[in-house]
Amino acid sequence: MHPDSHDEVAGAPSEEVPDNAGATDAAEGTAFAALGLRPELLEALTTLGYEEPTPIQREAVPHLLAGHDLLGQAATGTGKTAAFALPVLQRLERAPGGAAAVSRAPIALVLVPTRELAVQVAEAILRYGRGLGARVLAVYGGQPIGGQLHALHRGVDVVVATPGRAIDHLNRGSLPLDAVEVVVLDEADEMLDMGFAEDIETILGQVPAGRQTVLFSATMPPRIGGIARRHLREPVRVQIALRNAEPGEVPLVRQSAYVVPRYAKAAALGRVLDMEAPEAALVFCRTRTEVDQLAESLNGRGYRAEALHGGMSQEQRDRVMGRLRAGTADLLVATDVAARGLDIEQLSHVVNYDVPSAPEAYVHRIGRTGRAGREGVAITIAEPRERRLLENIERATRRRISIEKVPSVAQLAARRADLTVAALRESILKHDLEPFRAVVARLTEEFDPTDVALAAMKLAQDARGATADEQEIPDLSTKPVGDPRGRGRGPSGRDDRRARGPATNMTRLYVGAGRSTGIRPQDLVGAIAGESRLSGRDIGAIEITDRFALVEVPESAADDVIAALKNSTIKGRKTLVRRERHGAQ
Repeated sequence: MHPDSHDEVAGAPSEEVPDNAGATDAAEGTAFAALGLRPELLEALTTLGYEEPTPIQREAVPHLLAGHDLLGQAATGTGKTAAFALPVLQRLERAPGGAAAVSRAPIALVLVPTRELAVQVAEAILRYGRGLGARVLAVYGGQPIGGQLHALHRGVDVVVATPGRAIDHLNRGSLPLDAVEVVVLDEADEMLDMGFAEDIETILGQVPAGRQTVLFSATMPPRIGGIARRHLREPVRVQIALRNAEPGEVPLVRQSAYVVPRYAKAAALGRVLDMEAPEAALVFCRTRTEVDQLAESLNGRGYRAEALHGGMSQEQRDRVMGRLRAGTADLLVATDVAARGLDIEQLSHVVNYDVPSAPEAYVHRIGRTGRAGREGVAITIAEPRERRLLENIERATRRRISIEKVPSVAQLAARRADLTVAALRESILKHDLEPFRAVVARLTEEFDPTDVALAAMKLAQDARGATADEQEIPDLSTKPVGDPRGRGRGPSGRDDRRARGPATNMTRLYVGAGRSTGIRPQDLVGAIAGESRLSGRDIGAIEITDRFALVEVPESAADDVIAALKNSTIKGRKTLVRRERHGAQ
């Protein structure tokens, strides 16, 4: 989550460089000292707890200190803000009193695509340059221009601006560029995608010809190459790729996709999130309508989801970000444009609710998680017709995206049971339960203690939304590309889910009770897990019709399950259980 006030971030490590909080001895700065940084910057880095430069910092800082132009390809979260901010701050002159030399004109201009990124970058530069008395101003739309005009009139050293607002100030004559020594284009591909190409050309045409120009971009489409040829002089090229995992090593960003029919996408995402239990997740949608509908669906499922898109006012956006910072929301559903520049702290999951048509967009999205050594998760919900887009992304990124099966009703029930057990165990160990002892005593006088515990368990499960999913989602994970509709229909035009047969190493059991007798998936899971050696996680897909049910179990355990259920009851009645016979039941 990006900070919105200086007080909130004072002394807090930025996402842009590794958080190695711990010892703060002055010797910690020696790795950065090898880059040739001035003492005030080394002291600031040590105070912030930074020990080792990231690869992009090790590669870029020496070239920038030497005055070279630089063309850098690096994803979000690689430490590129410090890579250009530290050399910019190195240029600040000192007055005899020890403060930065007073000049009203900025020596550096940093262009970024969004308001949120402008705030984030400006605050990072301010933290690094605090010992130098650096004056840093974020300039962006959506706020009164009067405060910016006043700050520019007083004088600043570094301006971090969105291109549109920078043009506004140039037209007013309030942004002097004649003393600019360094221009930085941060997330240049994003700026071009947002339509700022003409503004960038205008701005670069008004800065001194002898300035140093730095361009950072996560991707390098041809348009970026055109800007580099026109405006960079013999640039040093630095490319920092996301590191591939070594054989046997878990990658920092685990990438997976779930192929489902369009009508089942929201339900599939809900199940995946239930199983993953993300600490914080960012869900990308294509349209504003889709954002609003999905946020409403996830809220109905019990998540604290917030919508963010271009149809919202700045005040509404600020309220959403405030709830994220306060921890009162854990899911953000957003369009690409609205989410640009957002930096969400502790973001564990990124979700593509639609497959991005351009691999570059996919790279931008998933680059927001798996930072600072933490594992991240990238999930894509795809329709069958989007399989080729997934393959394009795999070729472009040279990374495999694992196609997974949507969690079954049984797996979901087992997961929810695990969460309920964990919550109850935590309550027993940590909370004062004495006030409830009298209530339990009254109930156990009337009912068996086990029944009382079962009733409490049911209430706890229901409170977690445990009855929300009772129908299986068609498994299209192995469906060929040739069926673009992916609606699970066979040659007859009818739903052919049963005709596909059980998964590998699984067999299907026939249970002679169905919807008409009140049978639910959790009843079947409970009976099998309670009477056999299987756990809920071992049980596969469940299909319930009016007269009977079909349950997938491991082939090796099928006979044991049948024997175990032979003398037991399901929903209070004896029920026939046997292997499925193909054809009439």
